[in-house]
Amino acid sequence: MSDTFLDGRVRVAQPDSGFRAGLDAVMLAAAVPAKNGQSALELGSGVGTVTLCLAARVPGLALTGVEQDAELVRLAQRNATANGAGARFVAADVIALPSELKRDFDQVFCNPPFHAEGQVSPDAARAAALMDGGKLRDWLKLGLQRTVSGGYFTAILRADRLNEALAALPERGVCAAPLWSRAGETPKRVIVQARKGSAAPFALLPGLVLHTADGGWTPEADGILRRGEMLALSGGRL
Repeated sequence: MSDTFLDGRVRVAQPDSGFRAGLDAVMLAAAVPAKNGQSALELGSGVGTVTLCLAARVPGLALTGVEQDAELVRLAQRNATANGAGARFVAADVIALPSELKRDFDQVFCNPPFHAEGQVSPDAARAAALMDGGKLRDWLKLGLQRTVSGGYFTAILRADRLNEALAALPERGVCAAPLWSRAGETPKRVIVQARKGSAAPFALLPGLVLHTADGGWTPEADGILRRGEMLALSGGRL
């Protein structure tokens, strides 16, 4: 089954069952402050949706994705070819990266498994994508470890796990931006970004409201989801 993102600029084939990328993937890609010519690594790349959305916004990136499911890696590579993106996907355990990926990247990003407890999906692929097995902290620490000094690590998480994320990251150089479904509601997602080596104090940003009162997209969300605009977080501040 194929889905389109960024108003049709990105087309991604996804499995009929299991976890399917959606809004979280587009928001994460929009928050990565990548620039032409930089190297970028996605941890847990699935079928490549985040990486391909990033490639559509920022040309000239050296893109690598790592995913433990070999079938998803094959699908991601076909998606990259179909979208004309020069991304490379590698089948490997994120927590035990192969030696070729044990280097620093300008940008590292991930949409990690972030459900710690509760009902487990009977679909094994979906459960593997969603349940962190107590390893969320490991994902975040590894992401920052693989980021070059002065580079950025960006992750999208369930908002109620922000405290765990902050405990795994440095006290400085980190900001968090909630994604509010509607103004006044409790956010369900938060984007966390760290600039490695920065001495800036932690910042809780206003975040982004996704929907208007009548259920439509806010202009800011529409700009990201349809026009591929950037969701600026750290910028030059950290």
